[in-house]
Amino acid sequence: MNFDELGLMSDLLKAIDDRGYTEPTPIQNQAIPAIIQGRDLVGSAQTGTGKTAAFALPTLHRLARHGACRALVLAPTRELAIQSEENFRAYGRYLDLRLALLYGGVRYGKQNQDLKAGPDIVVATP
Repeated sequence: MNFDELGLMSDLLKAIDDRGYTEPTPIQNQAIPAIIQGRDLVGSAQTGTGKTAAFALPTLHRLARHGACRALVLAPTRELAIQSEENFRAYGRYLDLRLALLYGGVRYGKQNQDLKAGPDIVVATP
């Protein structure tokens, strides 16, 4: 199976191609169609298997198609929050969506600005 067969919109397929991905991983094959359909999902896979893309791509797809939908992504660490936000930004580069990244230990000026702008996706860590 390839990414074209998973039902993702063309702007996401273009971003996937930009990143050099050719085939979805097993977790992506299982998760992407389920999330596009709006089903709840719990997934588990080893490090480096594309878990972030497995939930980021269909989430971006749903946000772009159904404008009223919004997403909150919670990460256990600052590093994972930053990684997740970077991936959402890269995959969504051709979509008109706003993101906010929230974590402690830094000044809150930019974070407050991003929240006031009405983000479509908030990636945060406690």
